Amino acid sequence: MLNYKHPESNKNTLIITQVMIQPSSWVDSGIEISKVRNLNLFKFSSELQSRLDELSEKNKAGMLNSKEEAELTGILELDRIFTLLNAKIIAE
Repeated sequence: MLNYKHPESNKNTLIITQVMIQPSSWVDSGIEISKVRNLNLFKFSSELQSRLDELSEKNKAGMLNSKEEAELTGILELDRIFTLLNAKIIAE
């Protein structure tokens, strides 16, 4: 978290920042395209899916360190992107 003082104000504002590993870092190794009913849909590789499962379990147990939190945030963002892309592909 950052404590930020606005230049035009005497008030301090608390800015919450979230660190994330960029989803693009998994493009080469974590993404697969799967054919489903004649549609090519995006999905995680088995390795990336296993890592997501592992991080999710550690998160539920409250055992993630800051690096793992950043990794989980990035994977979840990629999951949201895939969901949106796949929905668009299916809708067309």
